[in-house]
Amino acid sequence: MAKAPVLTPQAEDFPRWYQDLINKAELADNGPVRGTMVIRPYGYGLWERMQQEMDARIKDAGAQNAYFPLFIPQSYLTKEAEHVEGFAPELAVVTHGGGKELEEPVVVRPTSETIINDYFSKWVQSYRDLPLLINQWANVVRWEMRPRVFLRTSEFLWQEGHTAHATYEDARDYAARIHTDVYGDFMTNVLGIDVVLGRKTAKERFAGAINTLTLEGMMGDGKALQLGTSHELGTNFAKAFNTQYLSKEGKQELVWQTSWGVSTRMVGGLIMSHGDDNGLRVPPRLAHVQVVVMAIKGDAAVAKVRELGAQLKAAGLRVQVDDRVDTPFGRRAVDWELKGVPVRIEIGPRDLENGTAMLARRIPGGKEAVQISALLDLLPKVLDEDQAQLLRESRERREARTSDVSTIEEAAEAAIAGGWARIPWADLGPEGEAKLAEQAVSVRCLIAADGSVPETDDAPGTLAIVARSY
Repeated sequence: MAKAPVLTPQAEDFPRWYQDLINKAELADNGPVRGTMVIRPYGYGLWERMQQEMDARIKDAGAQNAYFPLFIPQSYLTKEAEHVEGFAPELAVVTHGGGKELEEPVVVRPTSETIINDYFSKWVQSYRDLPLLINQWANVVRWEMRPRVFLRTSEFLWQEGHTAHATYEDARDYAARIHTDVYGDFMTNVLGIDVVLGRKTAKERFAGAINTLTLEGMMGDGKALQLGTSHELGTNFAKAFNTQYLSKEGKQELVWQTSWGVSTRMVGGLIMSHGDDNGLRVPPRLAHVQVVVMAIKGDAAVAKVRELGAQLKAAGLRVQVDDRVDTPFGRRAVDWELKGVPVRIEIGPRDLENGTAMLARRIPGGKEAVQISALLDLLPKVLDEDQAQLLRESRERREARTSDVSTIEEAAEAAIAGGWARIPWADLGPEGEAKLAEQAVSVRCLIAADGSVPETDDAPGTLAIVARSY
């Protein structure tokens, strides 16, 4: 009798496969409060690498890290009407503290536009104080009615950038810079996901924004996942919080602002973009364990993998040595396969006699015997090849499952069948967008005919990307 698969096959039940993988690869558990999650060490290691890569890009864009309180006076949110209306259903509100009812309820941070603007209004006095570029790594709480680990949880981890500028043009350009140079570069070149960069429709914009730029990725089942957003806030929050500066001409002017963020949702996107029926596949540039060096059995093999692991680490690779020979080798190999480590190097007594190791590649699959002495030169090339393969597969899937259509009915049909549709926005419009929503299909973003981001919703030739989404 054939063994039962470790994971539910994707083709049989994609959501079940996703949950199985999170459990079996030891990425996360459900928290004790509905909608919360416990991120386990291997899963948190993925998030830490995402943080490191993103943080470097954010700082290259000129932003500095800061921290603002978790608790926000409820009155702050009411200052920007559209903002509070957009977040009202998701708010967690504290009414008691220290055994007493609070004079004013406080909101547990759903996002920080309001509290940061309160301080921006104090810190910005003159044009010399601008641009003010701040980023925060934090947790946020949005009470989630339909939770799913990493994708939608009541508490999650993220970064949120907030900036103030002297002009509309400067704010617009900075939001676009974050969209492309920070988020787009990271998701394409590190996560290996061929994201589409586009503009949200008015219906899908962030509450309080005048424009929202988005990055949409196609998951393994053909649904879309919004992986990050960058917002132009105009002067909406500046008006609400009286954030002004004295211009060079001696006039009091409102600042123009942006906000932007990505979250632990990217871990879910990583799983659903690259995972297969054997588990996770982690892009080498992201992996906090790029290579695991495994002893099959025997004291000599243990000594060799420790020696080789040290050499590979010294060469700049992220390496873990698995010398747990008291645990069956097959069980350990399956565990690393589930976790998606790009390369396994397996060494046993027979390998030592031949001066070879078995090289197992997780991304393309397959094993081959290689000379141990060749590994230092071979591994960087292998990892580069595997990184490129994941991006290529992501792009090929998106292109193969995206249809060009001309009617609302065709757009809905393509999305419901498990793909994306491109349709001229002029043929769809807000009315068509509303009709699609009745079938749980949404306009994920607007793009120009050449794939760039249109400057306005109604720019000539604008196309809408239509899909079901997470």
